[in-house]
Amino acid sequence: MAIVRYHKGVDDIDMDGNQFKGGNAMKIAIPARNNFIDSQIDERFGRSKGFIIYDSDSGSFTWISNQQSMNSPQGAGIQAAKNVIDTRADVLIACNVGPKAFSVLQANNIEIYLCSIDSISKILDDFKAGRLQKCTQPNAESHW
Repeated sequence: MAIVRYHKGVDDIDMDGNQFKGGNAMKIAIPARNNFIDSQIDERFGRSKGFIIYDSDSGSFTWISNQQSMNSPQGAGIQAAKNVIDTRADVLIACNVGPKAFSVLQANNIEIYLCSIDSISKILDDFKAGRLQKCTQPNAESHW
């Protein structure tokens, strides 16, 4: 069972992506190519340009740079996972997650959901509607 950081909210989503009134808010991390909500998701988690951190309570988002992982010769997935953990995200939505990053995120109780390449706003809509698949194992190899 995952440990979830709960916050009071009005129209929120749970860890399975179900929307409900008066629920628990969460932070959702998504690797992005640019720092705006209609940006495309970056399909490479470890070497993404940065992360959109969406707050389901306020509907706002922030941008976190992943610059140090982009140019790293190795360990990019682990460093990106640490960047996500540092944001206190509850959920990561990504196209691909390698084995080392997956282990680090799972050890820190971050739920992982998989998506196709699309805009961040569309991916968030899919998550809220429960259309994304929960990731139970890595779906990319190391050094992808």
